[in-house]
Amino acid sequence: MLGKRTLIGAAAFTLALAAQAQTKWDMPTPYSDGEFHTRNVRTFVEDVQKASGGKLAIQVHSNGSLIKHPDILRAVSTGQVNIAEFLLSQFGNEDPIFEADNLPFVAAGFDPAWRFYQAQKPVLEKHLASRGLTLLYSVAWPGQGIYTKEPLKSVADLKGTKFRTYSPLTARLAELLGASPTVVQVPDVPQMFATGAIQAMITSSATGTSTKAWEFVKNYYNTSAFHPKNAVVVNTRGLMRLGKDEQKALREAAATAEKRGWELAKEREKEANDMLAKNGMTLHDPDNAMKSAFAKVGDQILSEWLKKAGPEGEQLIKGYRSGK
Repeated sequence: MLGKRTLIGAAAFTLALAAQAQTKWDMPTPYSDGEFHTRNVRTFVEDVQKASGGKLAIQVHSNGSLIKHPDILRAVSTGQVNIAEFLLSQFGNEDPIFEADNLPFVAAGFDPAWRFYQAQKPVLEKHLASRGLTLLYSVAWPGQGIYTKEPLKSVADLKGTKFRTYSPLTARLAELLGASPTVVQVPDVPQMFATGAIQAMITSSATGTSTKAWEFVKNYYNTSAFHPKNAVVVNTRGLMRLGKDEQKALREAAATAEKRGWELAKEREKEANDMLAKNGMTLHDPDNAMKSAFAKVGDQILSEWLKKAGPEGEQLIKGYRSGK
Protein backbone atom coordinates (compact mmCIF):
# COMPACT_ATOMS: atom_id res chain seq x y z
CA MET A 1 0.00 0.00 0.00
CA LEU A 2 2.85 2.36 0.92
CA GLY A 3 4.50 1.62 -2.41
CA LYS A 4 1.34 2.60 -4.25
CA ARG A 5 1.12 5.86 -2.29
CA THR A 6 4.74 6.56 -3.05
CA LEU A 7 4.09 6.03 -6.76
CA ILE A 8 1.03 8.31 -6.67
CA GLY A 9 3.00 10.95 -4.82
CA ALA A 10 5.87 10.70 -7.30
CA ALA A 11 3.46 11.05 -10.23
CA ALA A 12 1.85 14.11 -8.65
CA PHE A 13 5.30 15.61 -8.04
CA THR A 14 6.27 14.98 -11.68
CA LEU A 15 3.05 16.65 -12.88
CA ALA A 16 3.72 19.63 -10.61
CA LEU A 17 7.23 19.99 -12.04
CA ALA A 18 5.83 19.80 -15.58
CA ALA A 19 3.29 22.49 -14.76
CA GLN A 20 6.06 24.69 -13.35
CA ALA A 21 8.17 24.11 -16.45
CA GLN A 22 5.49 25.57 -18.73
CA THR A 23 5.26 29.35 -18.95
CA LYS A 24 1.83 30.72 -19.88
CA TRP A 25 1.40 34.22 -21.29
CA ASP A 26 -1.71 36.21 -22.24
CA MET A 27 -1.50 38.23 -25.47
CA PRO A 28 -4.00 41.02 -26.18
CA THR A 29 -4.60 42.25 -29.74
CA PRO A 30 -7.19 44.85 -30.80
CA TYR A 31 -8.22 43.11 -34.00
CA SER A 32 -10.84 40.51 -34.87
CA ASP A 33 -10.06 36.85 -35.55
CA GLY A 34 -10.74 37.25 -39.28
CA GLU A 35 -8.21 40.07 -39.72
CA PHE A 36 -4.96 38.98 -41.39
CA HIS A 37 -2.87 40.43 -38.55
CA THR A 38 -4.68 38.23 -36.01
CA ARG A 39 -4.39 35.16 -38.22
CA ASN A 40 -0.66 35.85 -38.46
CA VAL A 41 -0.42 36.22 -34.66
CA ARG A 42 -2.15 32.88 -34.11
CA THR A 43 0.26 31.11 -36.47
CA PHE A 44 3.17 32.82 -34.68
CA VAL A 45 1.87 31.56 -31.31
CA GLU A 46 1.54 28.00 -32.66
CA ASP A 47 5.12 28.17 -33.98
CA VAL A 48 6.40 29.34 -30.58
CA GLN A 49 4.65 26.51 -28.76
CA LYS A 50 6.02 23.89 -31.19
CA ALA A 51 9.57 25.28 -31.21
CA SER A 52 9.68 25.54 -27.41
CA GLY A 53 8.42 21.99 -26.98
CA GLY A 54 5.35 23.34 -25.22
CA LYS A 55 7.39 25.20 -22.59
CA LEU A 56 5.98 28.56 -23.68
CA ALA A 57 2.22 28.73 -24.24
CA ILE A 58 0.62 32.01 -25.37
CA GLN A 59 -3.14 32.63 -25.16
CA VAL A 60 -4.33 35.17 -27.76
CA HIS A 61 -7.15 37.52 -26.68
CA SER A 62 -8.45 39.09 -29.89
CA ASN A 63 -10.79 42.01 -30.61
CA GLY A 64 -9.76 44.01 -27.53
CA SER A 65 -11.41 41.39 -25.31
CA LEU A 66 -8.72 41.39 -22.60
CA ILE A 67 -7.37 44.96 -22.84
CA LYS A 68 -8.70 47.83 -24.95
CA HIS A 69 -6.41 49.23 -27.64
CA PRO A 70 -5.54 52.56 -25.92
CA ASP A 71 -4.40 50.64 -22.81
CA ILE A 72 -2.28 47.93 -24.43
CA LEU A 73 1.04 49.80 -24.54
CA ARG A 74 0.87 50.60 -20.82
CA ALA A 75 -0.23 47.05 -19.95
CA VAL A 76 2.75 45.39 -21.64
CA SER A 77 5.20 48.06 -20.44
CA THR A 78 4.22 47.51 -16.80
CA GLY A 79 4.20 43.72 -17.10
CA GLN A 80 0.44 43.34 -16.68
CA VAL A 81 0.85 41.17 -19.78
CA ASN A 82 4.16 39.92 -21.19
CA ILE A 83 3.38 40.15 -24.90
CA ALA A 84 0.98 42.23 -27.01
CA GLU A 85 0.13 43.62 -30.45
CA PHE A 86 -0.92 47.19 -31.18
CA LEU A 87 -1.02 49.80 -33.95
CA LEU A 88 2.10 51.93 -33.52
CA SER A 89 0.44 55.19 -34.57
CA GLN A 90 -2.24 54.66 -31.90
CA PHE A 91 0.42 56.09 -29.57
CA GLY A 92 1.82 58.76 -31.88
CA ASN A 93 0.88 61.53 -29.45
CA GLU A 94 3.16 59.90 -26.86
CA ASP A 95 6.10 59.51 -29.23
CA PRO A 96 6.49 60.90 -32.78
CA ILE A 97 8.66 57.91 -33.74
CA PHE A 98 5.58 55.72 -33.29
CA GLU A 99 3.65 57.69 -35.95
CA ALA A 100 6.48 57.92 -38.48
CA ASP A 101 4.81 55.38 -40.76
CA ASN A 102 1.75 57.66 -40.96
CA LEU A 103 3.66 60.37 -42.82
CA PRO A 104 1.70 60.65 -46.09
CA PHE A 105 3.41 60.30 -49.48
CA VAL A 106 6.86 59.80 -47.94
CA ALA A 107 7.06 56.02 -48.44
CA ALA A 108 4.16 55.17 -50.75
CA GLY A 109 3.81 51.50 -51.69
CA PHE A 110 4.95 48.26 -50.06
CA ASP A 111 8.58 48.28 -51.21
CA PRO A 112 9.25 51.86 -50.02
CA ALA A 113 7.31 51.06 -46.81
CA TRP A 114 9.59 48.09 -46.15
CA ARG A 115 12.70 50.25 -46.71
CA PHE A 116 11.20 52.89 -44.42
CA TYR A 117 10.72 50.24 -41.72
CA GLN A 118 14.38 49.23 -41.98
CA ALA A 119 15.37 52.86 -41.35
CA GLN A 120 12.81 53.25 -38.56
CA LYS A 121 13.57 49.97 -36.80
CA PRO A 122 16.76 50.90 -34.85
CA VAL A 123 15.16 54.11 -33.52
CA LEU A 124 11.89 52.31 -32.79
CA GLU A 125 13.70 49.54 -30.88
CA LYS A 126 15.52 52.17 -28.79
CA HIS A 127 12.27 53.99 -27.92
CA LEU A 128 10.51 50.73 -27.05
CA ALA A 129 13.50 49.68 -24.91
CA SER A 130 13.09 52.87 -22.87
CA ARG A 131 9.62 51.55 -21.96
CA GLY A 132 10.96 48.14 -20.98
CA LEU A 133 9.91 46.53 -24.28
CA THR A 134 11.59 44.43 -26.97
CA LEU A 135 10.28 44.53 -30.54
CA LEU A 136 9.59 41.05 -31.88
CA TYR A 137 8.18 41.98 -35.29
CA SER A 138 6.15 44.58 -37.16
CA VAL A 139 3.75 44.19 -40.10
CA ALA A 140 2.25 46.85 -42.37
CA TRP A 141 -1.37 47.37 -43.27
CA PRO A 142 -2.36 47.80 -46.93
CA GLY A 143 -1.69 51.27 -48.36
CA GLN A 144 -4.07 54.13 -47.64
CA GLY A 145 -6.08 55.49 -50.57
CA ILE A 146 -8.64 58.25 -51.09
CA TYR A 147 -12.37 57.58 -51.57
CA THR A 148 -14.68 60.14 -53.19
CA LYS A 149 -18.28 60.24 -54.38
CA GLU A 150 -17.42 62.15 -57.56
CA PRO A 151 -14.27 61.60 -59.66
CA LEU A 152 -11.50 64.14 -59.08
CA LYS A 153 -10.35 66.34 -61.96
CA SER A 154 -7.54 67.47 -59.68
CA VAL A 155 -6.58 67.54 -56.00
CA ALA A 156 -8.23 70.98 -55.84
CA ASP A 157 -11.63 69.21 -56.04
CA LEU A 158 -11.12 68.11 -52.43
CA LYS A 159 -11.27 71.72 -51.23
CA GLY A 160 -14.30 72.34 -49.05
CA THR A 161 -15.21 68.66 -48.70
CA LYS A 162 -15.87 67.07 -45.32
CA PHE A 163 -13.05 64.56 -45.14
CA ARG A 164 -13.10 61.57 -42.78
CA THR A 165 -9.90 61.28 -40.73
CA TYR A 166 -8.76 59.03 -37.87
CA SER A 167 -5.47 60.44 -36.55
CA PRO A 168 -3.66 63.78 -36.08
CA LEU A 169 -1.60 63.28 -39.24
CA THR A 170 -4.61 62.35 -41.41
CA ALA A 171 -6.42 65.42 -40.03
CA ARG A 172 -3.45 67.59 -41.00
CA LEU A 173 -3.48 66.00 -44.45
CA ALA A 174 -7.14 66.96 -44.89
CA GLU A 175 -6.42 70.56 -43.80
CA LEU A 176 -3.55 70.93 -46.28
CA LEU A 177 -5.79 69.56 -49.05
CA GLY A 178 -8.28 72.32 -48.22
CA ALA A 179 -10.80 69.87 -46.79
CA SER A 180 -12.55 69.90 -43.43
CA PRO A 181 -11.24 67.04 -41.24
CA THR A 182 -13.99 65.03 -39.55
CA VAL A 183 -13.15 62.23 -37.12
CA VAL A 184 -15.36 59.20 -37.78
CA GLN A 185 -14.96 55.66 -36.42
CA VAL A 186 -15.08 52.86 -39.01
CA PRO A 187 -18.55 51.49 -38.03
CA ASP A 188 -20.09 54.96 -38.54
CA VAL A 189 -18.59 55.61 -41.98
CA PRO A 190 -21.55 54.36 -44.13
CA GLN A 191 -24.14 56.46 -42.28
CA MET A 192 -21.94 59.58 -42.31
CA PHE A 193 -21.58 59.31 -46.09
CA ALA A 194 -25.31 58.60 -46.50
CA THR A 195 -26.27 61.74 -44.55
CA GLY A 196 -23.69 63.95 -46.31
CA ALA A 197 -21.71 64.46 -43.09
CA ILE A 198 -18.61 63.39 -45.03
CA GLN A 199 -17.88 63.31 -48.77
CA ALA A 200 -14.38 61.81 -48.88
CA MET A 201 -12.03 59.75 -46.75
CA ILE A 202 -8.57 58.21 -46.65
CA THR A 203 -8.24 54.57 -45.65
CA SER A 204 -7.15 51.25 -47.13
CA SER A 205 -9.03 49.16 -49.68
CA ALA A 206 -9.30 46.56 -46.90
CA THR A 207 -11.35 48.96 -44.76
CA GLY A 208 -13.26 49.90 -47.92
CA THR A 209 -14.40 46.32 -48.36
CA SER A 210 -15.27 45.87 -44.69
CA THR A 211 -17.52 48.98 -44.81
CA LYS A 212 -18.93 48.11 -48.29
CA ALA A 213 -17.70 51.44 -49.65
CA TRP A 214 -19.40 50.83 -53.01
CA GLU A 215 -22.75 51.52 -51.32
CA PHE A 216 -21.83 55.17 -50.67
CA VAL A 217 -18.89 56.14 -52.94
CA LYS A 218 -17.88 55.24 -56.48
CA ASN A 219 -14.20 56.26 -56.75
CA TYR A 220 -11.03 54.97 -55.11
CA TYR A 221 -7.65 56.62 -55.71
CA ASN A 222 -4.94 54.05 -55.14
CA THR A 223 -2.37 56.45 -53.67
CA SER A 224 -0.81 53.99 -51.19
CA ALA A 225 -0.15 57.22 -49.28
CA PHE A 226 1.33 55.37 -46.32
CA HIS A 227 1.37 51.96 -44.65
CA PRO A 228 0.59 52.04 -40.91
CA LYS A 229 2.21 49.18 -38.99
CA ASN A 230 1.26 46.93 -36.12
CA ALA A 231 3.99 45.98 -33.65
CA VAL A 232 4.26 42.79 -31.62
CA VAL A 233 6.34 43.48 -28.51
CA VAL A 234 7.41 41.59 -25.43
CA ASN A 235 8.09 42.88 -21.92
CA THR A 236 11.89 42.69 -21.69
CA ARG A 237 11.93 41.45 -18.10
CA GLY A 238 9.46 38.74 -19.03
CA LEU A 239 11.65 37.79 -22.00
CA MET A 240 14.76 37.55 -19.81
CA ARG A 241 12.96 35.25 -17.38
CA LEU A 242 12.53 32.68 -20.14
CA GLY A 243 15.07 29.95 -20.77
CA LYS A 244 17.41 30.33 -23.74
CA ASP A 245 15.47 27.78 -25.80
CA GLU A 246 12.17 29.62 -25.29
CA GLN A 247 13.80 32.96 -26.13
CA LYS A 248 15.20 31.46 -29.31
CA ALA A 249 11.80 29.96 -30.21
CA LEU A 250 10.16 33.37 -29.72
CA ARG A 251 12.66 35.26 -31.86
CA GLU A 252 12.75 32.72 -34.68
CA ALA A 253 8.94 32.50 -34.84
CA ALA A 254 8.82 36.32 -34.86
CA ALA A 255 11.21 36.57 -37.82
CA THR A 256 9.02 34.13 -39.76
CA ALA A 257 5.83 35.98 -38.75
CA GLU A 258 7.20 39.31 -39.95
CA LYS A 259 8.03 37.97 -43.40
CA ARG A 260 4.70 36.11 -43.64
CA GLY A 261 2.73 39.13 -42.40
CA TRP A 262 4.05 41.49 -45.07
CA GLU A 263 3.09 38.96 -47.75
CA LEU A 264 -0.38 38.59 -46.21
CA ALA A 265 -0.78 42.38 -46.31
CA LYS A 266 0.01 42.44 -50.04
CA GLU A 267 -2.51 39.64 -50.65
CA ARG A 268 -5.13 41.48 -48.58
CA GLU A 269 -4.64 44.66 -50.60
CA LYS A 270 -4.98 42.85 -53.93
CA GLU A 271 -8.10 40.96 -52.80
CA ALA A 272 -9.67 44.16 -51.50
CA ASN A 273 -8.89 46.14 -54.66
CA ASP A 274 -10.44 43.35 -56.75
CA MET A 275 -13.55 43.35 -54.54
CA LEU A 276 -14.01 47.12 -54.85
CA ALA A 277 -13.83 46.84 -58.64
CA LYS A 278 -16.12 43.80 -58.71
CA ASN A 279 -18.76 45.79 -56.83
CA GLY A 280 -18.78 48.62 -59.35
CA MET A 281 -16.22 51.06 -58.00
CA THR A 282 -13.74 52.78 -60.30
CA LEU A 283 -10.14 52.42 -59.19
CA HIS A 284 -7.87 55.27 -60.26
CA ASP A 285 -4.12 55.63 -60.30
CA PRO A 286 -3.33 59.31 -59.59
CA ASP A 287 -1.96 61.20 -62.60
CA ASN A 288 1.34 63.09 -62.46
CA ALA A 289 -0.30 66.39 -61.47
CA MET A 290 -2.06 64.68 -58.53
CA LYS A 291 1.14 62.91 -57.48
CA SER A 292 2.97 66.23 -57.50
CA ALA A 293 0.26 67.93 -55.43
CA PHE A 294 0.17 65.05 -52.94
CA ALA A 295 3.97 65.07 -52.66
CA LYS A 296 3.92 68.79 -51.84
CA VAL A 297 1.44 68.16 -49.00
CA GLY A 298 3.55 65.22 -47.80
CA ASP A 299 6.65 67.42 -47.69
CA GLN A 300 4.82 69.98 -45.55
CA ILE A 301 3.66 67.35 -43.05
CA LEU A 302 7.13 65.82 -42.98
CA SER A 303 8.66 69.21 -42.22
CA GLU A 304 6.25 69.69 -39.30
CA TRP A 305 6.89 66.17 -38.01
CA LEU A 306 10.66 66.62 -38.10
CA LYS A 307 10.35 69.56 -35.71
CA LYS A 308 8.64 67.22 -33.22
CA ALA A 309 10.87 64.21 -33.83
CA GLY A 310 14.18 66.11 -33.69
CA PRO A 311 17.58 64.62 -34.65
CA GLU A 312 16.32 61.02 -34.48
CA GLY A 313 13.56 61.85 -36.95
CA GLU A 314 16.11 63.43 -39.27
CA GLN A 315 18.33 60.36 -38.92
CA LEU A 316 15.38 58.10 -39.79
CA ILE A 317 14.41 60.04 -42.94
CA LYS A 318 18.02 60.43 -44.04
CA GLY A 319 18.58 56.68 -43.58
CA TYR A 320 15.45 55.87 -45.60
CA ARG A 321 16.26 58.25 -48.45
CA SER A 322 19.88 57.17 -48.69
CA GLY A 323 18.83 53.53 -48.74
CA LYS A 324 21.02 52.68 -45.72
